[in-house]
Amino acid sequence: MPTPPNTLRKALVVWLYAAALMHLLAGVTLTWAGHSGLLDDYLQNIEQAFWGADAVVPATARTQQVWWLALFGATLQSYGLYMLALVHIGSRLKCAMPWGWLIAGIMLWAPQDMLISAQARVWSHLWLDSIALLVLLPPLFWLYRHDRRISLTDNASSDSNHA
Repeated sequence: MPTPPNTLRKALVVWLYAAALMHLLAGVTLTWAGHSGLLDDYLQNIEQAFWGADAVVPATARTQQVWWLALFGATLQSYGLYMLALVHIGSRLKCAMPWGWLIAGIMLWAPQDMLISAQARVWSHLWLDSIALLVLLPPLFWLYRHDRRISLTDNASSDSNHA
């Protein structure tokens, strides 16, 4: 038995709110946890991709990597905030445009991120990017189509009321 559209819509919106909050939290973590040891395994994975598994990585390389992660984390925080705002607008207005902008942003980011990760042979990023695409794009496309249909129906009935 299919889920009623309003229930499914609410569930997908909640899912996207959670995804936006996770981006915000991940950004804070990347910005502020670089020297804490929390990200050591991740940093070592990146170092191995660039320096090799047996190489002795200079301490300055780790320091620079933590600095870049902190900068990226701040950027990810702003992306998470913008994502949160677009999800909120889409949820409240029930129009397709915010979902379309989120889809456009993901489609701008993903191919470039995946290509850069593949060139550097950082396979964990390809897996993470693939998972992000799989969990974000289907709900966004569904919401885009659903809210577009509703807004087209509302506009058609509004036009007939004014005639």
